[in-house]
Amino acid sequence: MEDARTILATHNLCRDFHGFRAVNAVDLAVEEGTVHALVGPNGAGKTTLFNLLTGFLPPTAGGIRFAGTDITRLPPERIARLGVARSFQVTSLFAQMAVREHVELALQARSREKEGRRFWRSERLMRRFEAPAMDVLAEVGLAGLATRPAGSLPYGQKRALELALALALEPRLLLLDEPTAGMGLEDVDRTVALIARIRSGRTVVMVEHNMTVVGTLADTVTVLQRGEVLVTGPYRQVRQDPRVVEAYLGADVA
Repeated sequence: MEDARTILATHNLCRDFHGFRAVNAVDLAVEEGTVHALVGPNGAGKTTLFNLLTGFLPPTAGGIRFAGTDITRLPPERIARLGVARSFQVTSLFAQMAVREHVELALQARSREKEGRRFWRSERLMRRFEAPAMDVLAEVGLAGLATRPAGSLPYGQKRALELALALALEPRLLLLDEPTAGMGLEDVDRTVALIARIRSGRTVVMVEHNMTVVGTLADTVTVLQRGEVLVTGPYRQVRQDPRVVEAYLGADVA
């Protein structure tokens, strides 16, 4: 149920695809300042729900509210301007562009929204963003790689750079889609530490398959089954729920 601490809420949210209901009557309440994980097997509706929350898909029915504003049918750019930033499963960086330049462009985009649109980027204008770009890179541990081409970074650092691009937008709500997907153990540990560090003062919603990551980071876990909410609660409570153990996680994590 939505209350004063709820920053993101859905009510009876549904999405159909050619007669198939991928998200069915989802009621979700995300408390401000928490990490809220969405888990479930492939086909449970997690990515579709993410796309609904960020405006990449319109719902068939139901509503979405963020910070008291109805965002149900707003386009992604409007939702982003309200303070919602999202990372994606697949990296999408410019291989030859320097790490710092990526963040400078993200900062410039945010500045355009505040000061009016510009369709060019002069050298003097971009120098204005050097210092804040370095601050963002320091936050994700990439300050020492600022001049490296993004394409030369190993996979884990590319994901950290994408997180830096989201943080450059100064979001109140950060949505992370499989932040540790495809990573080795060492990169997973770094990413978990990074998310734990940058969550301060922010709300995070993440889709994540790695239950160790979920158990380490999440304050609240929502388990989805065939597009519906099976159970929501603290990780320790959810992981012991017999329905969750049987349907998703298996006895080895119970």
